[in-house]
Amino acid sequence: MTPLLLLPLLLPCALPALARRALGRLSPVVALWAVTGCAVLLAGCSLAVLAAFVLVGLLELPPFAALGELVHPLRTASAVLVVPAAVVSAGALAGSGWTLVRTALRQSRAYRAARAEAARRPAAGDLCVVDSAQPDAYALPGRPHRVVVTTAMLRSLDGPEREALLAHERAHNAGGHHVALAAAELVAHCHPALRRVRDTIRLAAERAADEAAAASVGDRRLTARAIARAALAGQAARSARPGFAPGAASGPVPQRVQALLAGPRPPRPRAGRAVAALLAACTALSCVASATATADVHHRVEVAQGEESP
Repeated sequence: MTPLLLLPLLLPCALPALARRALGRLSPVVALWAVTGCAVLLAGCSLAVLAAFVLVGLLELPPFAALGELVHPLRTASAVLVVPAAVVSAGALAGSGWTLVRTALRQSRAYRAARAEAARRPAAGDLCVVDSAQPDAYALPGRPHRVVVTTAMLRSLDGPEREALLAHERAHNAGGHHVALAAAELVAHCHPALRRVRDTIRLAAERAADEAAAASVGDRRLTARAIARAALAGQAARSARPGFAPGAASGPVPQRVQALLAGPRPPRPRAGRAVAALLAACTALSCVASATATADVHHRVEVAQGEESP
């Protein structure tokens, strides 16, 4: 049982490298959702096995075994290691839970403030212009979606560049990128290795919106120039928007500009299938290991309750 419980805790360490490969070999949209889905499942499996460690450790102690109506305390092959592992797992779960709740509350407050600010301004369709000396532009999800841009940002760009910038933000809303960004922020608190995946997911969301904007305005150089100028204008600005509200100046802008200027990547179906298969295999292995370990724990508990024979 213990090796199976360790596997879902180790597999997320392989995801940062796989995520970077996915972004390099798959289209940005496919990479965005493939990596996000994999990260969410790996985070869930890691939390599940931490909870299983805690349960097994508690049920090896007579007081908790009595509370669980066990005939005798739970027995495992590695009883000496299980209780310390349960203590460490309990601490990890408590830390993850605390940071998850704190992050969710902070993001919720920022989102409500941004929606309230947008509601106070007259909107032209989905566009909301905020009178501010801080250059900023971002996609604000909700009902209805909004593209929020400050007057300082509009003054920093010429007409065609504004069109490219707004196309970028509208692509975020149309693609539902806020879901992936919110998920990336949450899973980053579930496993240390997934913190590095968060940056890759953010870059994938920006690259997907960049490509959509370039297709919309029909000019990759114009889109690259708009993003670069928006980033330069807003680099010293402080935005209070929530982390899952993506902006055109987010992420590693030089890398994004370089990708736009380089033109569309030639299709590499074999490399894309290989990295997709690796992501799927990593996720499936973690899910199977956590499910098998959980079923084994359940069987041991039933044996200890006297409901089944060993």
